[in-house]
Amino acid sequence: MANAKQESLILTQDTNHEAIDQKKARPLHNLSISQIIHNASRGSKFSNNQELKDRILTQKIERLLARKRQIDRVDLDHRLRLADNHLAELELSRDLTQIIVHVDCDAFYAAVEELDRPELKHVPMAVGKGVLTTCNYSARKFGCRSGMAGFVAMKLCPNLVCLPLNFEKYNAKAHEVREVFANYDPRFEAASIDEAYLNITKEHQMSPDDAASNLRDEVLRKTGITVSAGIAPNDKIAKIASNKNKPNGQFRVTNDRKIVMAFMRDLPVRKVNGIGRVFDRELDAIGIKTCEDIYHQRAYLTDLFGQKAFQFLMNCYLGIGRTTVRPAEEYERKSVGTESTFKDMSGRAQLRAKLRWISEELEKDLLRTEFKGRTLCLKVKLHTYEVLTRQATPPKAVQLADDLYQYALPMLSKLEQDIPGMKLRLMGLRATHLVSSKKKNVNFFGARGLAPVNLESQGTKRKATVLEEDGTEWEAWPEEEFEELARQERQAETEELEALSQEQEQKEIDQRKEDEKVAYLNPRDHQFGIKEECWECPICFRPQLANDRAFNDHMDFCLSKQTIKEALRDSTSVCVKTPMDLKGWGRKKV
Repeated sequence: MANAKQESLILTQDTNHEAIDQKKARPLHNLSISQIIHNASRGSKFSNNQELKDRILTQKIERLLARKRQIDRVDLDHRLRLADNHLAELELSRDLTQIIVHVDCDAFYAAVEELDRPELKHVPMAVGKGVLTTCNYSARKFGCRSGMAGFVAMKLCPNLVCLPLNFEKYNAKAHEVREVFANYDPRFEAASIDEAYLNITKEHQMSPDDAASNLRDEVLRKTGITVSAGIAPNDKIAKIASNKNKPNGQFRVTNDRKIVMAFMRDLPVRKVNGIGRVFDRELDAIGIKTCEDIYHQRAYLTDLFGQKAFQFLMNCYLGIGRTTVRPAEEYERKSVGTESTFKDMSGRAQLRAKLRWISEELEKDLLRTEFKGRTLCLKVKLHTYEVLTRQATPPKAVQLADDLYQYALPMLSKLEQDIPGMKLRLMGLRATHLVSSKKKNVNFFGARGLAPVNLESQGTKRKATVLEEDGTEWEAWPEEEFEELARQERQAETEELEALSQEQEQKEIDQRKEDEKVAYLNPRDHQFGIKEECWECPICFRPQLANDRAFNDHMDFCLSKQTIKEALRDSTSVCVKTPMDLKGWGRKKV
């Protein structure tokens, strides 16, 4: 084992693993992907929305650069002193005593499917149809990746096998994997269905490298799933490191300040969890491409992005992150919400029926989680992809569907007044400023116990409301808010790709109908306008040609659209629902 004082990174790699060199192929794939999406979306609502967002971001960047030029004309010494003082304070908070491991299952959904169908392991395969949730490493050689529109992936890899999502299967396998995690850290923190953080500081029987290697071997032996691991002094670096040697490998950044700084120095800021596409473009515009660049631009950050962004970026430069690991249920929940994406919808009755259904779904989630909300937020996405939100504060904390609907309806009505003929493709309702609805404890003598803890949002996502035995609070890191913003950005991009895939599929259906008009059994059918038999899809209610295989493929696509957001969310409070219980719908047999 390498000495912890060595100024180099420690890399652990399985010698029997043949690494996939994706860097050489990436430029060609990116050009192909961009061209395919451009050709498919030209003139569509998706394309128009992308152009609008790009113009807005360009204008924002122009304002940032203008502000930066103004700052250049004043004395920067004061700003530099403030930044350096804050850096010194952050440096004093650096904790190098803990060993955090981030474990990430390799192509999880695809790997689970391959256990049932081993023949797919060596052929390009993906899970999800409208938008891919994941794909195996054979498919990645062709440029396919998670979050990609299905029709784009099929053009990059025409032989790609796309399977529908099966969450019951994935949840069962995730439970098996987590049972292994618990052997190494009973209080591990599940970050999503296929990843977790563990604190193995107390694993004195073996080195951190050996502990992570044994964990990976045990997961593979007991579940058949390979995992990759990042070993580091905190969660931020561990997450980045777990992606360094995928698949089925591990990477360690030892607990030494010089090694941590060297690791972060040349790291592109886009690799840091919490920096999304938009923030990356803004940083790039002011000269920040790597974490080391953050230091050189430190005098501008507070003025351009605010104090929270300054602290977040300084933590990135220093490689400082969270060092506590706790079960996710012990962190404060900020909100409970549900939303649904659907085909373009308008009309007073339809929109109110959808709001009623959303209210009933939110009631189920609030009852299950035992919360009431003091504030209600209505979210809608117009058919032009513009997202609007409205907020109301009921006179009491609400939980039941009747109350949720009653206080959300005026917000919807006001939107209808402001936007005549409003067409929607998404509606969501969220309860925030939560209070517990758990009953107060009654002791043996009938006296009331302590009142429920008020979980009203007071800070970052994981700001704890429970104290340690010694009275100290759990730590809270500003990056939680940035991670949430990046998650929302990814979700919005996924929804837009879903819509683009839907438009593309409809174009193909319309084209097939035109092509098949000549295929009437009786030539007179076309002459007298006799139409072909159609079946109505039970999910999107659109007519489909009466063809068994095509109808099944279309249903798989619709099911994938409705559940895709559940697959991509990162253990957040968002609860994505489908507009109906699909269990009762049958499929045509081929």
